[in-house]
Amino acid sequence: MYYVSTRSKQEKLTAAQAIARGLAADGGLLTPESFPTLTAGDLERLKDMTYQQRAVEIMGRYLDDFSAQELSGFALSAYGPDKFDDPAVAPVRTVDGATHCLELWHGPTCAFKDMALQMLPHLLSASLVKNHETKTVCILVATSGDTGKAALEGFRDVKGTRILVFYPKNGVSAIQELQMNTQEGENVGVCSVVGNFDDAQTGVKKLFSDEALGQELARRGYFFSSANSINWGRVLPQIVYYISAYCDLVKAGKIAAGESINVCVPTGNFGNILAGYYAKKMGLPIGKLICASNSNNVLTDFLRTGTYDRNRKFYNTTSPSMDILISSNLERMLYELSGCNDEEVGGYMAALSAHGTYTVSGEIKAKLEELFAAGYCDDEGTKATIEKMWREHGYLIDPHTAVAFHVLEQYRAQSGDMSPTVVVSTASPFKFCDSVLSALGVEEVSEGTAIIDQLSAVTGVAAPAPLSGLKDKRVRFDKTVAKEHMVDQVLEMLR
Repeated sequence: MYYVSTRSKQEKLTAAQAIARGLAADGGLLTPESFPTLTAGDLERLKDMTYQQRAVEIMGRYLDDFSAQELSGFALSAYGPDKFDDPAVAPVRTVDGATHCLELWHGPTCAFKDMALQMLPHLLSASLVKNHETKTVCILVATSGDTGKAALEGFRDVKGTRILVFYPKNGVSAIQELQMNTQEGENVGVCSVVGNFDDAQTGVKKLFSDEALGQELARRGYFFSSANSINWGRVLPQIVYYISAYCDLVKAGKIAAGESINVCVPTGNFGNILAGYYAKKMGLPIGKLICASNSNNVLTDFLRTGTYDRNRKFYNTTSPSMDILISSNLERMLYELSGCNDEEVGGYMAALSAHGTYTVSGEIKAKLEELFAAGYCDDEGTKATIEKMWREHGYLIDPHTAVAFHVLEQYRAQSGDMSPTVVVSTASPFKFCDSVLSALGVEEVSEGTAIIDQLSAVTGVAAPAPLSGLKDKRVRFDKTVAKEHMVDQVLEMLR
């Protein structure tokens, strides 16, 4: 299987080349030329497999230059009991008869990014060997909260790599910031950026396209790659958990084999829900893909109108990982829905860069309406949903998951569609203790990491070990720069 850019199909790359490069040379996103098919028989076989075995089976269909033996080793290492605190890895919890929650936060950083970023370092390291690469790869990451820590943890002390994470100052939760700034490892760096996530993400993309910087780093023995979801090695492992969740529901007798389900996904950069679309494209019986946004509802408006417009007010919300106005992975969706028309996609991206807005064709708009439903939830709705889920179901959720439950309720009320639905839960509530405590009616919250113990005491729910252990960590990184000076941080780290 070969991979091509969403903006030019001329250059074809192997999976190893695509993963090592991260971003296409023309600024587009690398995507498969074709997609493998899942049959009913395939799903029946997958039903009785472990999560690790499912990952090997599904990812192997996209990675034909990796052996099953290689992938098995990667999966056992990435998703083993020393990394994930639940043997199911991505367990599905039934909330009521028609609603199930896919918990993706049982890994080492307590967020869904672990599902991909525990696997990506193995894929990338192997890709460098397959490509006969002699230079050290520098992983550049822009994060709205969870990707940064997950990438740092995944690449910590991985041979032949350096990693530098940029996050928006005052744009992540206190626990998220502490997780990043206490990161251990000799090959890691962290720096906050004045501005919001889009400023950090745009800055990273400029670093990738800076030819003079690239030449200087090559002279020093480095080259850039990405651990953001622009890298195909990030998106691919996410496809696995949608298929795994479906198999678990069938195995538990919650749905019948072949029965269609909806999925409701809180998303900002569109990578998580894109993986759900790819699972559907492969043949997984998914009906509606329900896109849940917070007050930065650029995706909701786009899916409803066909016009993407980032020229709007930016909100810092209680669900900060979704505080995004430029949803990078939407480009991959446009590529598929345009019939792989790279010129059309390139035109949309050029308009976005020049004017901050574009409007898709009527054909693409019709396909979006068929595939997706969309809604958004403000902070008040988020707070009310956290309280409601705890009061009615004894289920403690974080603000991003609350956004998804709120939007699902909206969708069902408006459409009457009560199909079995999987709500994707993206983070532990203990990563957002202040917001969760406030939603539960606690007015005075503890300082620093003591807030983790406070939430546990109020609810009787045990905090995940990686978070409860933060109190003993030393802060290693505290630098803040303007986005114009991100290049200086790169050069300083890679001296």
